[in-house]
Amino acid sequence: MLVSNLEFLPGRTVIRHLGLVQGSSVRSKHVGRDIAASLKNIFGGELRGYTELLSDSREEATERMLEQAQSLGANAVLNVRYSTSSIAAGAAEIFVYGTAVELEID
Repeated sequence: MLVSNLEFLPGRTVIRHLGLVQGSSVRSKHVGRDIAASLKNIFGGELRGYTELLSDSREEATERMLEQAQSLGANAVLNVRYSTSSIAAGAAEIFVYGTAVELEID
């Protein structure tokens, strides 16, 4: 399945608009990552545990969006956007959405 943040793809024709599709994932940090992050806050540097956590969450949310698009008969999702929000202390949501379409096959 083709996924793009563009509204239209050059050289490709949308033959059917199937609507909005979305996926989300809510993850919480655990004590081990929290302790490591606290130390990094003191000394500086990338919070690799959190980077990995958000990456996994983004991947899971994207897969959920693509499953929804596939169930509608789409072969592409266009205009894809990601959003994050804090749900509770220590928990964050990754939300992804886009437009499911059927593109003309060359």
